[in-house]
Amino acid sequence: MIKILSTIFLILTTLLVNGQTIYSKTFGNRKDKPMIFLHGGPGYNSANFEATTAQRLADQGFFVIIYDRRGEGRSIDEKASFTFKETFEDLNAIYEKYQLKNATLIGHSFGGIVATLYAETYTKKVKTLILVGAPVSLQETFNNIIMKSKIIYHSKNDSVNLKYITMLENMNKKSIEYSSYCFGHAIQNGFYTPKNMTSEAKEIYSRFKSDPLLLEYASKMTYEAPQGFWKNEKYTTIDLTPNLKSLLNQKVNIYGIYGKDDGLYSVEQVTNLQNLLGKENLKYLDNCSHNVFIDQQTQFLQEVKTFTK
Repeated sequence: MIKILSTIFLILTTLLVNGQTIYSKTFGNRKDKPMIFLHGGPGYNSANFEATTAQRLADQGFFVIIYDRRGEGRSIDEKASFTFKETFEDLNAIYEKYQLKNATLIGHSFGGIVATLYAETYTKKVKTLILVGAPVSLQETFNNIIMKSKIIYHSKNDSVNLKYITMLENMNKKSIEYSSYCFGHAIQNGFYTPKNMTSEAKEIYSRFKSDPLLLEYASKMTYEAPQGFWKNEKYTTIDLTPNLKSLLNQKVNIYGIYGKDDGLYSVEQVTNLQNLLGKENLKYLDNCSHNVFIDQQTQFLQEVKTFTK
């Protein structure tokens, strides 16, 4: 019986776009302020936000929509093209399905890139843009990962990994292999984990791990997505600075929430973004890494509510 109900539930939370299924799910009252979460990657999905934060955000008075991009997570499509144009079309279909004129976009990590480029293309549809642990320049992020990793390896006299770093520094910095190896060192060195996790975050992660289905999706990566977006969009060389300046000139509200323990970004990178957006428009949270909405959930919810008043 449970299996049958789960199947029915899945059907009710999918969206048919151009003959393909896009997984989506909503939380809260449709009459409340609409908010769409764009997950990281490329290649991941919205399962961690769905399981931990979406309902709590809805409880703050928002109509929250989560979805997995085409060809990623639960939106299986072997013919996905992995282009920004395709992501925009699917996002427009989300707007149409839920009858939205405009919405707040929460762009986490790579989802921040998608959200920014969408906002630039469909400015009137974006009421507010909130960047959450999102890269502005991936090349600067890769440089930061290498620099921090070298410091760690030198402190440990880790000659093997120092050799790998030297090889990495001599690679083609525009290649997908270069970006993959950089992110590999970031994972290896704990750049995605807070140094001192709060008791709230520990409890949320523990609860999340008790849901085997969502945990399975959250830990999965579809490798076609990064390959596809690199081939078609050269996403690893994108610098969003001019795009953000353009949006600000068009009076689009843009905010940021980042973690001080997020090893992907240097203090200088975050400070530069803060200077661009305005000091009060970017919050830099203690004891918080890349998954801001879990690591400091209460603060995350408070900041989102403040940004969207």
